[in-house]
Amino acid sequence: MKIQSVVQKRKDRTRKGKGFSRGELEETEIDFRQALKLAIPIDLRRKTKHQENVKIIKEHMRKMGLKSEKRKKEVLLDKRRKHPKDQ
Repeated sequence: MKIQSVVQKRKDRTRKGKGFSRGELEETEIDFRQALKLAIPIDLRRKTKHQENVKIIKEHMRKMGLKSEKRKKEVLLDKRRKHPKDQ
């Protein structure tokens, strides 16, 4: 499944972008390497962060049934705190 970012041009026009910015990936808690593994296109030249693109990434991750690496670590830490090993 291929996803594309949306970039805004002048006068409220939009076009398909070359990839997502690092800021958009960070907001969705996706690591740069994880994005490459998932074949999410990244545009290193872009500095902007559009909420529409963040929604696109989150929706894609939800459809794929995936969670970000940071989120997985948080879930594992919570499970360990709730169920400590027998001492």
